[in-house]
Amino acid sequence: MFLPFFIAAVVGYLLGSLPFGWFVAKANGVNIFEVGSKNPGATNVRRVLGAGPGNLVFALDAIKGVLAAGWLNLFWLIAAGKHIDDLTPNDQSSALWISVLSLLAALIGHSYSIFTKFRGGKGVATTAGGFLVLMPWVLVIAVAVWWVTFKISRYVSLASILAALALPIAAFFLQKPPLLLRLAAVIAVFVTIRHRANIVRLCNGTENKFVKKPASPDARQQ
Repeated sequence: MFLPFFIAAVVGYLLGSLPFGWFVAKANGVNIFEVGSKNPGATNVRRVLGAGPGNLVFALDAIKGVLAAGWLNLFWLIAAGKHIDDLTPNDQSSALWISVLSLLAALIGHSYSIFTKFRGGKGVATTAGGFLVLMPWVLVIAVAVWWVTFKISRYVSLASILAALALPIAAFFLQKPPLLLRLAAVIAVFVTIRHRANIVRLCNGTENKFVKKPASPDARQQ
């Protein structure tokens, strides 16, 4: 079983490394590493370029998580000539481990991309995509936490941190398998650490709140 796990780690990392924030910004004539927070994540792209490009980056980064958590298992089933109903408990355990490993590798790739000199985003969108596959109801709770926190505070960073911390708590109360509970805990720590600079700014009262970009004069005249 070593080969499937090795493939999961390598392909997951390369998939996560795809710098969609950098691609989208470059297509709009911007080096995202030189503007705003200099982060290639969806929030900075949205802040610099507007809702359309920002939402596109979030969707593409989330798709990375979906594929990382799901595609290898589908490939493995096809290659093994098995139907999902024919899986033994051992098969199911192996498949879950492959999904978890691939998603973790994708998060590392997203945050430390080999294509951008090991710079990257903070993993929120990719985490959301992976949990959509592995634990959708846990994701729903985390999204609710994010939304309420953001609407009250207007801090994307604070909303993302609290949503990440909600993952293991929700997984625990929804009685998810130990492996998925540990995954949620690891990702919560990872996302929080990736926001360490934001935490410092939040404590110092210098973190920027998210505000809508004012409409251009041409847009207001239409």
